[in-house]
Amino acid sequence: MFSVGIDVAKRSHQACVLDDSGQMVGQSFKFSSSRSGVDLLVSTLQELGSPATIAMEASGHYWQGLYHYLTSQGFSVLVVNPLQTEAYRSTGVRKVKNDRRDAFVIADFLRIGRIQPNYVPGEAVVQLRELTRYRMDLEDQIGDAKRRILTMLDRVFPEYPGLFSDAFIVSSRAVLKEAVAAADFAAFDLQELTSILNQASRGRFGEGKAREIQERAKESLGMSFLGPVAMVKVGTLLEQIVLLKRQIQEVEAAITELMEREPQYLTTIKGIGPVLAATLLAEIGDIQRFSSLESLVAYAGIDPTVFASGEFSGRRQHMSKRGSPYLRRALWLTAHSTRYWNSDLNSYFQKKLSEGKPYKVAMGALCRKVLSRVYVVLKENRPYRPC
Repeated sequence: MFSVGIDVAKRSHQACVLDDSGQMVGQSFKFSSSRSGVDLLVSTLQELGSPATIAMEASGHYWQGLYHYLTSQGFSVLVVNPLQTEAYRSTGVRKVKNDRRDAFVIADFLRIGRIQPNYVPGEAVVQLRELTRYRMDLEDQIGDAKRRILTMLDRVFPEYPGLFSDAFIVSSRAVLKEAVAAADFAAFDLQELTSILNQASRGRFGEGKAREIQERAKESLGMSFLGPVAMVKVGTLLEQIVLLKRQIQEVEAAITELMEREPQYLTTIKGIGPVLAATLLAEIGDIQRFSSLESLVAYAGIDPTVFASGEFSGRRQHMSKRGSPYLRRALWLTAHSTRYWNSDLNSYFQKKLSEGKPYKVAMGALCRKVLSRVYVVLKENRPYRPC
């Protein structure tokens, strides 16, 4: 059995082959990150005449194409966390750091059998993960655009956000396309402002709201000289939000299409739709790698921290947040959604609040409760059945 260590880089990779005794077979060699380059590695390994196991570090995303190609060629490939190889490297006396040495260290670490390989999801999970994380990124961009708009309003018309339940509802956005600074609102034609509000809100707002806006505008200390600048910034940011929302719809359509091909039962839990189910599946991956609910709770990072020393044991425990931030975020959204659709979950949440638990603590407990249902549905591969 031969052990092969590969130091992964962007343009090329370094490979080192060791036999059972730890001796190098030939020289460490470099091959390009291309089909022809990897075929050179494959042919070299096939010439050995005995099975070879390959190990590589999970360096950014550069290892992924190489991993999938080598596994498709029938090789056994292990992906290792760089922290593991760094710890093994530190056991040596000489502190040498270069591509050849790194490839040797990875191969030797593999040879002694101490590698704890990373989980590598299948193609379907990778596809879902790319789309669901991209959707989260688009949502974050919308949040950033909204914060920048509010920051601009704080300078030119700080009272404006308080005039609506949400500064970004349809009627508010329609108004902000016409004026942003307090001085501009104060000089706005009352009838025209009323018409804009009436049409955008479908009759909900009218002259009363228009007068309220103008009265607050006349009393505002907003910087009028920034009015033209604010119009440009707020106008373009509102357009960005519209574009981002349309892009999210496209991504959600692609997610739904992928989910239709995947047999799953998460959507049988009330409050979990295709997008939330896809996010949970993408971040959890193979449920069989979690031997218990507690291991999945720890992976999500919603387990409590332990703070103890000697006879002291801390009483105020916080969520560890050491696991997957994407799964934790998806669970938070799932908890919000499911408690409105499941009376027992809402009762549980309200009970925690009545016990004096802070909102976030109660939500953390609810996340764990929801995750237990997700765990059972995935583990037993069946629809959810309320007790």
